[in-house]
Amino acid sequence: MKCTKCGRYTLRKDKCPVCGGEVKVPHPPKFSPEDKYGKYRLVMKIITGQIEVSEELKSRVLEKYYKIHSTT
Repeated sequence: MKCTKCGRYTLRKDKCPVCGGEVKVPHPPKFSPEDKYGKYRLVMKIITGQIEVSEELKSRVLEKYYKIHSTT
């Protein structure tokens, strides 16, 4: 695990023993061409603003996402 605050590595999974910061896995997840959850990650990045898109595209993505999930 790697601390997001100070950048030190640790074996603890709850918090950094040096600064008390949050720890995360430093490596990206395995890549798979059959990524089952890629579309959901993309939608979440658009919703949170991590990916800059036009307001028109953002509204279409949200409309499609909520239409799919409101029927289940």
